[in-house]
This record gives sequence, C-alpha cells and structure tokens, in this order.
Amino acid sequence: DSFEGITQLLHNLPYQLANPSLKDLLKQRKDKIENAIVVSTGPSLIKQLPLLKEYANKASIICADTAYPILAKHNIKPDYVLALERHDLVYQCFEQDNQEFDKDILFIIASVAHKSVIDALEKTKKPYILVHRPLPFSKALHMDDYGYLGTGMSVANMAYELAVKLGHKNIILIGQDLAYDENGNSHPKEYLHTQESENDRKEGLFITAYGGNGKVETNMCWDIFRKTFQRDIELVKKINITTYNATEGGARIEG
Repeated sequence: DSFEGITQLLHNLPYQLANPSLKDLLKQRKDKIENAIVVSTGPSLIKQLPLLKEYANKASIICADTAYPILAKHNIKPDYVLALERHDLVYQCFEQDNQEFDKDILFIIASVAHKSVIDALEKTKKPYILVHRPLPFSKALHMDDYGYLGTGMSVANMAYELAVKLGHKNIILIGQDLAYDENGNSHPKEYLHTQESENDRKEGLFITAYGGNGKVETNMCWDIFRKTFQRDIELVKKINITTYNATEGGARIEG
C-alpha cells in the first residue's frame, strides 16, 4: 500500500501543483455556509434521496466518489466529490462525461490516487484539486502550505473532515450505515461495484443498531470507520459543531 501510494503520488505531483490547493479552497469558502450533508453509499442511501433533492440548495453536499454516479443519476448536484483510495477501480466513478452537470462541482482527490483517476478527470474536464493525506512520505515533501486532508481511513471520514475544515456548524450524515442491510448486502442496488461488493468481509461481528435498537452486522473495517467518526464527533463538539446521523439505518454512531 505504501509503495503504491508513494509511486502514484509522485506521478500526480505535477497535477497537484498545476491546480489550486486545499488552503486556497478554505481561504475562499470557510465559514460561508452553516449546514453540510455528507453522502455515503450504505444500503440506506436510496430512501433519503427525495429529501436530499428537496433540501439540496440549503446545505453544502459533500459526497463519496461512489455516491457521485448515484446522485448524478437522480439529478442531485453535490458541491464536492471526494476520493481517497489508491486502487484503480476509482476511475469508474468519474469516466462519465457529465460536463453540464459537473459545472460548479469540485472533485477533491487524495494525491495517492491511481493515475487512471487523473486521466478520467482530465478526459471529462472535471474541475479538481489534489490533496495530500498526512502520511509520512507526504509530510516529508514539506508542502504544508497546501494543507492536508484524509486523516481517517474512509472517504466518508475524509468528507466529514472537509466539512469541519470548511466551518460548517451542522453536519448531517446520510447513507452512513457501516453495516449490512436486512438482506445481508453491503451497498444499495445502484452501487457501481454491486450491492454485494463487501459481502465476503462478513465475520460474525455484531454491534448496536441505529437508534440503539437491537444489533446489526458490520465488519472490522467499517467498525474502524465508525470509531473514527465517534472520535472526530467528540473533538468537534468542543468548537460547537453538531453532528446529526440521518441515515435511519445501519450502525449506531455515538455522539
């Protein structure tokens, strides 16, 4: 993972330097909008889309890379689309040429992304910036002026971190199940990599369900993401940021 990330970061460096930085973004947009909605691709997402569409102009919409094709299909325009992963499948989220729809969307990509992601963004003329995660090699480049994003292990954790850095006072989570649904599927039907894409990770791990009612099945990775959310939620309470889990399903996220 580390070697792959280092190799891909070095390939992507010219593209990072040729585009604005995270610091530029925060300088322009910090503290401008009170509400943010972080959109993930848990099985509960689809039922929330009509309500999201209704309130889309009342909040910043920050979505995971795999949520972007679903939102595009339902004609819900996010403000930011984020990608964190190193593997080459990520480009599939961005290969559709949606130039009219993509206007005013900013794609924020971790600098460790596979070159196919950059190729897809360039080919479809999507406006994007690259951000370093605060990993040892990235920090060794001394590009602190560009800012860092992606301390957590999931793209949803990264989206939440961006919402905090942009100064949103209310952060609403949807599609953040972090658990399998009642049919045992990991994602919604519309998910790019199939609704069963993480079904092979099941290991009989059960945790408290949304609302504190009963138990749901999760996996080790999702439980790490959940604990990262809980840590961050507690930290940002100290700066008067309130987090609402409006997923209405999946695992309970404390705080």
